[in-house]
Amino acid sequence: MPTVEELYRNYGILADATEQVGQHKDAYQVILDGVKGGMKEKRLAAQFIPKFFKHFPELADSAINAQLDLCEDEDVSIRRQAIKELPQFATGENLPRVADILTQLLQTDDSAEFNLVNNALLSIFKMDAKGTLGGLFSQILQGEDIVRERAIKFLSTKLKTLPDEVLTKEVEELILTESKKVLEDVTGEEFVLFMKILSGLKSLQTVSGRQQLVELVAEQADLEQTFNPSDPDCVDRLLQCTRQAVPLFSKNVHSTRFVTYFCEHVLPNLSSLTTPVEGLDIQLEVLKLLAEMSSFCGDMEKLETNLRKLFDKLLEYMPLPPEEAENGENAGNEEPKLQFSYVECLLYSFHQLGRKLPDFLTAKLNAEKLKDFKIRLQYFARGLQVYIRQLRLALQGKTGEALKTEEDLFHIPPSYKSTVTLSWKPVQKVEIGQKRANEDTTSGSPPKKSPAGPKRDARQIYNPPSGKYSSNLGNFNYERSLQGK
Repeated sequence: MPTVEELYRNYGILADATEQVGQHKDAYQVILDGVKGGMKEKRLAAQFIPKFFKHFPELADSAINAQLDLCEDEDVSIRRQAIKELPQFATGENLPRVADILTQLLQTDDSAEFNLVNNALLSIFKMDAKGTLGGLFSQILQGEDIVRERAIKFLSTKLKTLPDEVLTKEVEELILTESKKVLEDVTGEEFVLFMKILSGLKSLQTVSGRQQLVELVAEQADLEQTFNPSDPDCVDRLLQCTRQAVPLFSKNVHSTRFVTYFCEHVLPNLSSLTTPVEGLDIQLEVLKLLAEMSSFCGDMEKLETNLRKLFDKLLEYMPLPPEEAENGENAGNEEPKLQFSYVECLLYSFHQLGRKLPDFLTAKLNAEKLKDFKIRLQYFARGLQVYIRQLRLALQGKTGEALKTEEDLFHIPPSYKSTVTLSWKPVQKVEIGQKRANEDTTSGSPPKKSPAGPKRDARQIYNPPSGKYSSNLGNFNYERSLQGK
C-alpha cells in the first residue's frame, strides 16, 4: 500500500508529464492502490484518481471501482469527497454507469451526502441527459425499494429545474417511453408522481400531448375491466386515476370516456362503494369528480341512457315534501334530511349533460315524472332558502345581485343556459382572451427512509392488463454495484 509521500510523488510524475501523462500507467496504478491505505491516503486517492482518469481508458474499470470503494468508506468525509468527484468519471460510455451508481447512492440518510448526490446527478444530466436517464430508470425498474422511491422523487422535483437545452424533445420522448414501462407496476403514490413528471413536459402541453396523458390514465384506471364497488383497492385506483385526469380535460380534450364509465358502472353502485381511506365520504368524492368532468364531456353514444341514470340517482337525494296530517302538521316525526352537497354534484352533472339533449325532461319523460321532479325541486329549493336565512351572517357584504341565481330547471320548458360554478371550486374572473388554467399551449435533506416491508408485488399496485416490464435498461454489466450496501 502506498504511503502519503508515494502518492504525492506519483501525482507529481503525472502532473509534470503534461501531454505524455498516458505513458505513466504505473504511476496511476500507485494512486489507485491508495484506496487500500489509511484515512489520509484515501482522501488523497479520492482527489487524485478522478484528476487523471481520462488519460487511462484501459484502467477505467479499475479507477471507477476504486472510487466506488471510497464512496462506501466508513469515514463520512472520505465518502463525501469521493461522491463529489464522481461526475469526472462520467465520460462517454461510462456516464450511464456513473448515473446508475449515483442513483443507488440516493439511499443515503446523511443530508450532506444526499445533497452531493443530487448535485452530481444534475451535473451529469447536463452533460448527457439520455445517459443519465438510463442509469436512473435502470434503478427505478430493478433497484431496491428505497432507491426506486428516491429516484422517482428526484425526477419529479429536479426535471423542472433543468434548462430547455437539456430537456430536448428527444429527451422528453425518452422520459415518456421509460415512464410507460414503470407504470406497468406502480403504487398509488408513484403513479401520482409520474403524472406530475409527465404533465410537466413541454412536449405534452399540446392538445395531442394532453390526450396521450388522458389515455395513459384511462389505461391505468382499467376502464375496460368490470368495476367492483366492494373492492377498496379497485375503488381507490379509479379515484386516484380520475383525480389525475381531471386537470387534463379541456374543451379540446374530452372527459367522455370517464364520464360514461362513472354513469354506467359507478353511479348504479354508489351506495355500496368501499374505500381504504378512513373518514372519506366516498360517495361525495365520486360525485364531485363526476361533476368536474361533466363540463368537458364530448359527444356520448348513450347520452339519453346516462342522463336517465343521472336523473334517477338525483331523485334519490331529492325527497318529496312530507305528507300533512289533518291538523296541517307533518304526518312524519321529522323533516326529510336534505343532502345539499350530493344534490349539487348530481344537479350540476345533469345540467351539463342535459345541454346536449335539451328536450330530455319534456320529450323523454312522461308528464307525471316531470311534475314529480318539479315538486321535489321546489321542496328542495324551499329547504335551501331556510338554510340560506340561517347563514345570512356569513353572507354579509354581498350584494343582492351576487346572491341571485338563474333557476333554469324551473323554466317551462326547462333551460340549460346558466353558467354554474361548483361550490368547492374557486371563483375566477376570466379576462377576454385568457386561456383556461392548464389549457392547451404549445433540496434539502433526504426523505426519511421507508420502513422495511414487502416488495412492490405485495403492495397495493395499479396493474393494467399487460405483463410486467422486466427487460434490463441499457444492459449494463457492472463489475461492482451498491446493491449489497
